[in-house]
Amino acid sequence: MTTATPARLLQLLSLLQTPREWPGGELAERLGVSRRTVRRDIDRLRELGYPVEATRGADGGYRLVAGKAMPPLVLDDEEAVAIAVGLRAGAGHAVAGVDEASVRALAKLEQVLPARLRHRVYTLQAATSPLPVGDGASIPAQTLTLLAGAVAGRERLRFAYRDKEGGTSRRLTEPHRLVSTGRRWYLVAYDLDRADWRTFRVDRVSEPFATGVRFEQRELPAGGAAEYLRQSIRQWQEAYAFEVRFAAPAAEVAERLPAALGALADDGEGGCVLAGSTGDPVEWLTVRLGLTGYEFAVRGPDELVACARELGGRLSRAGGMEAARREEAQPR
Repeated sequence: MTTATPARLLQLLSLLQTPREWPGGELAERLGVSRRTVRRDIDRLRELGYPVEATRGADGGYRLVAGKAMPPLVLDDEEAVAIAVGLRAGAGHAVAGVDEASVRALAKLEQVLPARLRHRVYTLQAATSPLPVGDGASIPAQTLTLLAGAVAGRERLRFAYRDKEGGTSRRLTEPHRLVSTGRRWYLVAYDLDRADWRTFRVDRVSEPFATGVRFEQRELPAGGAAEYLRQSIRQWQEAYAFEVRFAAPAAEVAERLPAALGALADDGEGGCVLAGSTGDPVEWLTVRLGLTGYEFAVRGPDELVACARELGGRLSRAGGMEAARREEAQPR
């Protein structure tokens, strides 16, 4: 129960910023107050400039709508456009560090952007060609924001899904969480037709549609969405353990590697050790380790050692062959 008025207003505003209509009774239950208190808090938000729309009915509903200007003390026009464009660009690719919280922020921001600012965001986005870093699949920002809104609003979600063999199916789900692995986005959801939990690669989701039907959130069989996804990936792929030593502190290496790869620990000798497991090809893992820019030594498994050795030799030969060609081209 939220008793302090400022804290309760912030919690109410956070709920209203999800793209859905909230019945007055549900808001009262979430906040632990009476419906009369909810109505008073709605009036306070309106006095502060937040465009809250009310609908009549047995229960009465509220939603935050796009107004003539951005709500006060939040963002000015230029800041709003800059943040929306940045979030949309980052959300479209599974970039490490751009997690579900950022996608929720984008969904909230686009919900209240005035039409003139929303048009500027879309125009800038359409005129920009991103050069993604890494090999993650590109995802429309609209898809992520719609999924994030369904997760936050506990709203059943329909979509078409393409599996790894290319087959398509229609799914009706209760979305639980979005999870980013650094390369890809996944939706963890309860599949109603299959009566079981499932994980879906978001780049394979199309035609998402929020049904408007609410649901009570179920308890995941694993500790959390990230852990459930990790276990699911291990079931799909034949994972292998690996260990690598970097000639740099763990804090520095951690900034250049996705946390999903494993745990980093300083070794007391100026370096650190990465111990983890993955089902990705050893070729991809070798390249990903090399992209950190730090010297590293592979301790296992043998397949990863052999791949690093072979790739290193190939790169050395590539550089040596070019140097030899230039030397031969010099006049005698």
